Amino acid sequence: MSDPDIPRPIFVGRRTYRRRRMADAAALLPVLGTLLLLMPLLWAGGQDGARTSDVMIYLFCVWGGLGVLSGVVSRYLRPEPSEDSPEVSPADATLVLRAAEHDGVTGPE
Repeated sequence: MSDPDIPRPIFVGRRTYRRRRMADAAALLPVLGTLLLLMPLLWAGGQDGARTSDVMIYLFCVWGGLGVLSGVVSRYLRPEPSEDSPEVSPADATLVLRAAEHDGVTGPE
């Protein structure tokens, strides 16, 4: 198990903390989206209620904003390349396969 004599760190690293908060934000995005999309139901614009054109513009803006916000959050949640595994682009992988074929090595069957 764990040794009680070894002190545990009180704080996590800055990168880990930010990554966890972004994961929390990603989990709350559907809730925020639901609340924002239901908001026009509460509008009362005079006798007839809210105008349809105003509601449609609002819904389009919320939809676009949620898309942008989810893109930003997902960009921060993207896995970071580790030092042990170098980043290999598809072009580099193709060159390695061609070199292996040239040397007579066959790929996986």
